[in-house]
Amino acid sequence: MIPAPFEYERADSVDHALELLGRFGGEAKVLAGGHSLIPLMKLRFATPTALVDIGRLVDLAYVRDGGDHLAIGALTTYRALVDDELLRRECGLIPRVASVIGDVQVRERGTIGGSVAHADPASDLPAALVALEATMVLTGPAGERTVPASGFFESFLTSALAKDELLTELRVPKLGGWGFAYEKFTKRSSDWAIVGVAAAVRRENGSVAEARVGLCNMGVTPLRAASVESALAGEPAGTEAFAAAAAEVAADGSEVPEDLNATAAYRGHLARVLTRRALERAARA
Repeated sequence: MIPAPFEYERADSVDHALELLGRFGGEAKVLAGGHSLIPLMKLRFATPTALVDIGRLVDLAYVRDGGDHLAIGALTTYRALVDDELLRRECGLIPRVASVIGDVQVRERGTIGGSVAHADPASDLPAALVALEATMVLTGPAGERTVPASGFFESFLTSALAKDELLTELRVPKLGGWGFAYEKFTKRSSDWAIVGVAAAVRRENGSVAEARVGLCNMGVTPLRAASVESALAGEPAGTEAFAAAAAEVAADGSEVPEDLNATAAYRGHLARVLTRRALERAARA
């Protein structure tokens, strides 16, 4: 439970952080809240040459109105996401998901950028961001580039973020008027989700005009439940039948993982149950 030796550098700006990452030639890791990285280092699953601490870059902690979207700084904590009135009004799914991450200590220190950059398919927020069709802003030596959430998560703990880049901002659409819900199943309230489902539903004239559903821990990356979304289109919202029928295809097309917590069959069952619950709550919201 003792990390391998490493150097430690504290960045005082984004440019300084990029300089430090370049200096260590891709062998450094970025430290934000540290709730994912430090446990891996203690177990020596991660052995970086150096840590570049960006925890004091307060300019990366914000929620701003970007016109047709909301811009969220990568160092915005889960607690700040929960409390932000703009997010609550325009994209309520994000505060809802953040409110059930870990425990109080984790929510005070953990950051949205750290969670996303870590690219763990069992993390809560990545599934919501995939469902919302969010955009990631990556900053590197050549400047900024944007990557859609659907293309950001590449494999288990692997993302499109290059070793000399920082994730600096996340952009989510404004979904004021949509219903939303997040359901997850855990052994304990502070554990990683065995399965999680993020849902957002837009209604018109009593029917589902559009739905977005993201699955957590149902593959090597967070997944978009396209089959569920297609099954919901045009269906009467708010009835038990509409959610139950769509939820039956929740696990379609996914390579469901097995581990000590759940078999693939059990995860598939959880996905169907949680999808139904999330859709029912989103349709009523």
